[in-house]
Amino acid sequence: MIRIAAVAATALLGLLTAASGLWGTLAVLYSGPENEVLRNALAAAVALVSMAALIGVAIRRWRWRALGVQAALFVVLLAWWRGIEPSNARDWQADVALLPRATIEGDVVTLHNIRNFDYRSETDYTPASYDKRFELSRLEGVDLVAVYWMGPAIAHIFVSFAFAGGEHLAISIETRKEKGEGYSTVKGFFRQYELYYVVADERDVIRLRSNYRHDPPEDVYVYRVQGPIENGRRFFVDYLNKINALNSQPEFYNTLTTNCTTNIWMHSLVNPQHLPLSWKILASGYVPEYLYETGRLDTRVPFPELTRRAHVNARAQAADKAADFSRRIRAVE
Repeated sequence: MIRIAAVAATALLGLLTAASGLWGTLAVLYSGPENEVLRNALAAAVALVSMAALIGVAIRRWRWRALGVQAALFVVLLAWWRGIEPSNARDWQADVALLPRATIEGDVVTLHNIRNFDYRSETDYTPASYDKRFELSRLEGVDLVAVYWMGPAIAHIFVSFAFAGGEHLAISIETRKEKGEGYSTVKGFFRQYELYYVVADERDVIRLRSNYRHDPPEDVYVYRVQGPIENGRRFFVDYLNKINALNSQPEFYNTLTTNCTTNIWMHSLVNPQHLPLSWKILASGYVPEYLYETGRLDTRVPFPELTRRAHVNARAQAADKAADFSRRIRAVE
């Protein structure tokens, strides 16, 4: 038993050494100096030291020295990592250039910089935005929007707030990319993107996905969330507070912990009846199913039928630039 425990402990130390080395190598590779040659050289150095430490862990007389070297390297990397700060002052892409903000005066909320681009294709558009006043007392519903492009397990999730009179305000939590920068899931773990809340007209943020994204095509589903409207109002105000906070204190996006879906769940914590964290939140494509199973969607019809009704692509393509776009995509036959 002692021998088995020793082997297990050595294996655990090896696993920790390998994990810290892999993290350090990727962190330097993605977030290191701008000079590519220097960045690659530093990443290679971290990888070589970590590999040597891993070999040392397997040799009893070198084990503690190897662990000491790896621990010292990890402390240095961690100190450097903590010094990487997010910023609002970069050369942003046009679709995320303006930061939205909210002015809250009692029951009246004024949203500034609501995005409403005129799209000719996914990448060809005329930037436009507007300001608009909303009354919290007129909030009458919250919709969950799920966008799929690579199978059932992965989806981009965002919400849209419905107000009396047919008004809708969509808020999508995304990465704030610089000009010429693309999205990478791996880069999203390494402080490469600032967190950005797209506050938009549905003719922008939904129509972009249903009508203009073709490589790959995206399927858009809009579900009405069930629950007390007081919860929806608290949820909305929590979103507004975060939007305002990001104006003065930018944050990094993280592929796993600070993304489109986990942040929605974090906002839901403002309500005492919030759902517990589930693997179906991390596997974002299953969020609608999770809400249905917990009674947060309309359970009067089977989930497959509800999903069929929620699919808006055909209706969105028919509505296109229509002023009543939001009403028409919800007009189920």
